[in-house]
Amino acid sequence: MAHSARRDSPELPDLSLLKRLVRDQLIYLLEQLPGKKDLFIDSDLMSPLDRIANVSTLKQHEVDKLYKVEHKPIVSISDQYVLLLVTGGPLICFLIRPRIQTVKWICDVVNADKAVGKFRRYKIIFTPQKFYACEAVLEEQGVFGDVTTDEWAFYLLPLDEDIISLELPEFFRDNFLAGDQRWVRTAGSALHLLHSLFGPFSKVYGIGRCSKMTYESWREQVEQGEQKARHAEIGNVFLIDRDVDFVTPLCSQVVYEGLVDDIFRIKCGCVEFGPEVTSSDKSIKVMLNSQDKVFNEIRNEHFSNVFGFLSQKARNLQTAYDKRRGMDIQQMKTFVSEELKGLKQEHRLLSLHISASESIMKKKTKQDFQELLKTEHCLLEGFEIRECISFIEEHINRQISMIESLRLLCLLSVTENGLLPKDFKSLKAQYLQSYGADHLLTFSNLRQLGLLVEQQPGETLTVMESKVGKLVNDRAAVKLTDAFSSLAKKSHFRALSKKLNLIPKSEEDYDLRVPRDMAYIFSGAYIPLSCKIIEQVLERDGWTGLEEVTRLINGHEFAVTGADPKSKSDARRIILVMFLGGCTFSEISALRFLGKEKGYKFIVVTTAITNSSRLLEALLDNNI
Repeated sequence: MAHSARRDSPELPDLSLLKRLVRDQLIYLLEQLPGKKDLFIDSDLMSPLDRIANVSTLKQHEVDKLYKVEHKPIVSISDQYVLLLVTGGPLICFLIRPRIQTVKWICDVVNADKAVGKFRRYKIIFTPQKFYACEAVLEEQGVFGDVTTDEWAFYLLPLDEDIISLELPEFFRDNFLAGDQRWVRTAGSALHLLHSLFGPFSKVYGIGRCSKMTYESWREQVEQGEQKARHAEIGNVFLIDRDVDFVTPLCSQVVYEGLVDDIFRIKCGCVEFGPEVTSSDKSIKVMLNSQDKVFNEIRNEHFSNVFGFLSQKARNLQTAYDKRRGMDIQQMKTFVSEELKGLKQEHRLLSLHISASESIMKKKTKQDFQELLKTEHCLLEGFEIRECISFIEEHINRQISMIESLRLLCLLSVTENGLLPKDFKSLKAQYLQSYGADHLLTFSNLRQLGLLVEQQPGETLTVMESKVGKLVNDRAAVKLTDAFSSLAKKSHFRALSKKLNLIPKSEEDYDLRVPRDMAYIFSGAYIPLSCKIIEQVLERDGWTGLEEVTRLINGHEFAVTGADPKSKSDARRIILVMFLGGCTFSEISALRFLGKEKGYKFIVVTTAITNSSRLLEALLDNNI
């Protein structure tokens, strides 16, 4: 089932070191707070924290009770303590993201306590860092002297041996929509940590404005810090902005891990399968990583191959169980002590993945999934666009799914370089009529990002390309306004597709069991633009020969040679790819395939795992 590698694969560095580092720092922070304490945790930190330090670890360091931050008045167990303690009163500790709304809630808690003469100590631990704006709120609300603050530098969470997440889903909206660059320093610090543990890096490539700023932030930190000579474990680094490629996350995922994420939502490398999968009234949480032998063999496979593999696995498992027949006592003893536990575990996981696959099949059949994929493939290829628009209209008018309809509209716009004015007005009116006029602001957000735009009269693709070409070839191109730069970047999917051969020739049959390129992750219809750019830059050892591509993306590309020409040959084949604004499981599968083909190993670092639903939910008007 696994694709055969063309060369021996290099060994990946041990990412569990990252986990130990952040856990040790958290323990150190808790030890600085003597005595029993109640810990209030931001809800979206619960899952990441669970991967780092479980409840028993926290209890060992005198965390008495754990609560979720719920933005309402708190009644903590420490109310029951004698208030005049030698340590100065009971302690409440808040472990939070640096968000103004949460800091204001903490100020309300402190001021409410002061108003009734309740005396407690308050500690705020910001993660991954604290921002000046948060401290300004404490000062404005008059509680700056009542609260102590600290930082937990929790920048990176290893989700698997080759996936690391910053677990910052807000990075995408804050940076690309709101223009708030506060997380750039965080991304730079994450890169700095990886560099200090696994560097020095041989080469750094990047594309996108945010990537450029992240690189500069990292270089600043490197120059300020102390340099140590080490053997490099990672050779090359690639930074890529999410807005360089919006087409890929807007496509339906059809590799197994991507489908599981689309349907069940993988959170922090863990999925919760409900009764429809467990065949009981209980839900079950399953860790999805390379330790799960069944999952590891199907995660990157096109869904059409998964049932065949699971059936074969079930037969192999039965054969392994059947070995017991005819064993003598000694052999049976060895079998029970060495094999039985592993077989039972594998059997349990196999049953779960078979049930999950059946559940996926039922849901995708209900939604006319094949018809949906056909429409997507036509949009990618630029064929039968009127039929595609009719399909989208039917989808909207039947109110099948608000996010799904929005996704198809965005895919139509991005692949067609905007919608014709009459189509834009008609589709927008139908959408607002079906799902509510309160989505007007959502349309504004989508337009701002270039995801759903109206073609300007007379601005055909050729005219636009010609104008952009003249400007970009001009030495004064660096002075392009952000508005024009943004417009140029979002208008050239067809041209990019042609130059990079993103759409494989359809006259040849595509065998999904033996993929020949990264297009298999989209049923042979499309090679993800993000991954194709990475492949091309690594092949060419830079951007030479890709000038036309970078002009169309207007991507602020760069390539910098590091100070380590003597890194081990294995390290040079380890490529770190950092996605700023989110990465899909489909892209991770594509890079794993590329690594096997070319003898690389990729480590994917992302601000968060994303998919079409998460991407669009971040832009809905109710997120304002």
